[in-house]
Amino acid sequence: MSTLSPGLRPPPVRPAAAAAPEPRAARFRLSPADRGVLWLYLLTRISLWITAHFARWLFPAQSGVREAAPVLAPFQHWDANHYLHIARDGYFPAGAGPGTSGWDNREAFFPGYPLLLRAVHTVVPDWTAAGLLISFVAGAVAVLALARIARAYLPEEGAGHRTAVLFLLSPCAVFLAAGYTEALFLAFALPAWLAAMKHRWALAAVLTTFGTAVRVSGLFLAAAIGLLFLLSARTGRHWRSAGWTLLPALPPAAYSWYLHAHTGDWVAWKHAQERGWYRTFHPPWEAWANTWTGAFGGTQSTGYAFMFQAELAAMVVGLALVALLVRRRRWPEAVYVALSLWALGTSYWYTSVPRATLLWWPLWIGLAALSLRRPWFRTVYLCVAAPVTTLVALTFLTGRWAG
Repeated sequence: MSTLSPGLRPPPVRPAAAAAPEPRAARFRLSPADRGVLWLYLLTRISLWITAHFARWLFPAQSGVREAAPVLAPFQHWDANHYLHIARDGYFPAGAGPGTSGWDNREAFFPGYPLLLRAVHTVVPDWTAAGLLISFVAGAVAVLALARIARAYLPEEGAGHRTAVLFLLSPCAVFLAAGYTEALFLAFALPAWLAAMKHRWALAAVLTTFGTAVRVSGLFLAAAIGLLFLLSARTGRHWRSAGWTLLPALPPAAYSWYLHAHTGDWVAWKHAQERGWYRTFHPPWEAWANTWTGAFGGTQSTGYAFMFQAELAAMVVGLALVALLVRRRRWPEAVYVALSLWALGTSYWYTSVPRATLLWWPLWIGLAALSLRRPWFRTVYLCVAAPVTTLVALTFLTGRWAG
């Protein structure tokens, strides 16, 4: 028995070849465990909506107001507005673009979510409601796939439900419900990983391709699935599927071509991130030092300092997760998380690392394993996570997230 805590080392997945062929209908049938996870998902959504309702009454944007903000106002913040503007007006409305006064650097955001938002808007007239509907449906798909992955990794009964609990009560879980890309990306990424675990490479590639249209993180997923493909290679028939691993590169390539046609810049999305969010390249130690100064150097207001402290904490969690995955020789998962950390940890300072924890499914499966084998851990986690999750949700819903 390894001295490493079992909570962060998912045991090897059983090879797909050893399992009996799964009937096509069974892939879409909901088991009692699946239904339990979906009920949990619905209950947490209701809890979040109740929080949003009270937040607009108790924490108005201005003091002395006599009416609460509109019902959907708590979700109309930051990136949600960027996606709305792209879906409604396009990337370069009326010839505007980089260099234009007041430009919002919207080309930093990949087109998958805005395209879907525009499509759903044809049925749901309110833009914010359309975005919330996308996240609601996508979140259900994601949490169901996460629970199924957990059951494949862990032998303990209730592993899927426990993983879903820890994931849905994680500190940044509010972003799964908002008009952000996390839920939609996971709705493609987690089923893609589940398909790759079963060596269904074509399906995994198609789902990952949708993921790369939504977030650049899809490329990290594609690299992890590509490595899993190489590690699983056994026969000539297996290698005939190799071409599928290149498919996820198409959406980023097409988007780069589109941006070049309008701006003359093949990586305009990256330069937009640099202008708008200080994502210029810096060595990891400089990024850590700059974030540390923001967190504890007295250079920022208390709100921003707290955010930088959360960024540092999330980075430490990510580094520990990669180290444990490497120690357990979980190479594909380690590559996925490590690439995410490299992308987030080499800018001027850390930005959005806590949100990125939602995308690290090995973290939630590992914590679930630990809680199943060490019952006290669940109590500790819930006691710590409940106030933090509520605080983060209120901070976002009341418009105070960015400091």
